[in-house]
Amino acid sequence: MKKILYYILAGSLITTGACKKDFLDRYPQTTISPELFFKSEDDLSLYINGLLNHDGVGNYLDDQSSDNTATTGAVEVKVVMTGSPSSKTITSGWNWSRLRDINYFLDNYGKAAVTQEVKDHYAGLARYYRAVFYTGMVKRYSNVPWYSRTINPNDTAMLYMAPTPRAQVMDSVMADLAFAAAHVRATVPAGTPGVWAVKTFYTRVALYEGTYRKYHSELNLGSSANSFLEKARDIAKEIMGSGNFQLNNTNSPEKDYGTLFGSADLSANKEVILNTPYDLSKAGAGSSNINSTVFGDYEQSPSRSLIQAYLMKDGSRFTDIAGYETFGFVKEFENRDPRMKQTLVYPGFARITDSKSYVQRLNKNFTGYHQLKGYYNNSTDNVILGSFDFPAYRYAEVLLTYAEALAELGTITQANLDESVNLVRSRAGLPALNLVAANGNPDPVLAAQYPQVSGAQKGVLLEIRRERRVEFAMEGYRYDDLMRWQAGKLLEKIPEGMYFPGLGKYDLTGDGHEDIILIDKSSNIPAEAQKEKNALGEVLVYYKAGSFGENVTVYLRNGNSGGTLVTEVTPRNFIEPKYYYRPIPYNQVVLNPKLTQSFGWE
Repeated sequence: MKKILYYILAGSLITTGACKKDFLDRYPQTTISPELFFKSEDDLSLYINGLLNHDGVGNYLDDQSSDNTATTGAVEVKVVMTGSPSSKTITSGWNWSRLRDINYFLDNYGKAAVTQEVKDHYAGLARYYRAVFYTGMVKRYSNVPWYSRTINPNDTAMLYMAPTPRAQVMDSVMADLAFAAAHVRATVPAGTPGVWAVKTFYTRVALYEGTYRKYHSELNLGSSANSFLEKARDIAKEIMGSGNFQLNNTNSPEKDYGTLFGSADLSANKEVILNTPYDLSKAGAGSSNINSTVFGDYEQSPSRSLIQAYLMKDGSRFTDIAGYETFGFVKEFENRDPRMKQTLVYPGFARITDSKSYVQRLNKNFTGYHQLKGYYNNSTDNVILGSFDFPAYRYAEVLLTYAEALAELGTITQANLDESVNLVRSRAGLPALNLVAANGNPDPVLAAQYPQVSGAQKGVLLEIRRERRVEFAMEGYRYDDLMRWQAGKLLEKIPEGMYFPGLGKYDLTGDGHEDIILIDKSSNIPAEAQKEKNALGEVLVYYKAGSFGENVTVYLRNGNSGGTLVTEVTPRNFIEPKYYYRPIPYNQVVLNPKLTQSFGWE
């Protein structure tokens, strides 16, 4: 039986990405008397668990903001690139209510009659949550007011603060994380962050800020980048040296990776540093079942760019193969990195509800590829489907953070690769990454994607970036990675889908028999009884093919002459550095004129 947080805080629900703070909703801060409430460890625990908030299965949908997927959704960055954004049209994100909850605790926890160790543990958790909050705000706005205590209505000095410089805010974030790392307990209730989760986030933030400062000259903070990268390296090394974690590796590369995203209980998995548990059999619990949105053609579909990022099973580059640009769906999946088939629907995949292999469904504005990660296919029972855990923090991230920090510092060695990246590759069944070979022959495709990368470690750094993209595909990492690497221009390329050389019949299951037929836009799809069948007696699925905007069912780059599936055609423009940030909402600037806009926003 999974140990979940119901016995700690009735009504604290783990949902797709967050936990509802019913306790705080029922007892507003204005009616909580600090002298009456903050008295015991139970009080501190109750309040802190009301702040519980970490990633859940919603992350499987978060790559819509990146080049990993095409999307029909109105995701913010796409709207920004295709419209005329301003502080009057981008109004979300400027919400400080959660920080008030956190700071209220930090203002009052010291009143409890408990030992200093107890106080420090809960204060550490609150400061960890504050660091998480402010990291998100800095990612969005860069300079934001730093509020170290609860703002009261008559506190005009704090209410009308100017933005605090990013460097100062991030110094405070790092101080919060250092305190939390020193005082949060290692043994905590299941599904809540302990010291190792805190340190994982600590190293994540250090890597983010270090690389952001290195590649974003508009901040004028490049001279301090290495101090953050060194902190990322050191904290990651500490986690690695603890002996508490290891990759989920049973020497079964065809399933070990996928097990992390299809398990009903990850509480004992040594790779999972912070688990988000779901159990739909419990009253009021959130559900992990996002099958209807993650699979097929609802809003998002994996991009061909992601498909091409995966290596061959022997470690060679897919994009080095002559003619790879015109490979069809079945050929694209042959002899590839085994993680590919554990992330994306592959030829021959069968759903539990089907008696035969699934035939990829094509549709306008979609790539034809389907996502498998986050899609649970082992039952038709809704309770079972709603009770899969999500690995919020996992050890693979620590290993790749360590390697990337070293590569950015220019000090990485083969021994460093062997204790980090090559453990991840070994779990996937890939040969080891060789430092000399990688630096001697950098991937030209990756080099074109990341022109900012240079120097003696260029080749290995590019391969580490590939590993991050592949290892964390469809887990919500990619957008932040592109932002910190100053690679926003990659978002201008509209995601494309499967390649078809023209009209005709195609095998999509890999059994050698055609499954679909693309017909001319002027042709009529025949009645069911008149449709062609393949040699197995199965009726072909018909699609009318043509150019974007025509009255057809699939769009091809060159119309009847074939090409990749087209998802949209509206030009995208990623203005640098402006679009790495968002404007402070206009109404907030009206209320507080000290909140001046930055990076060209109005």
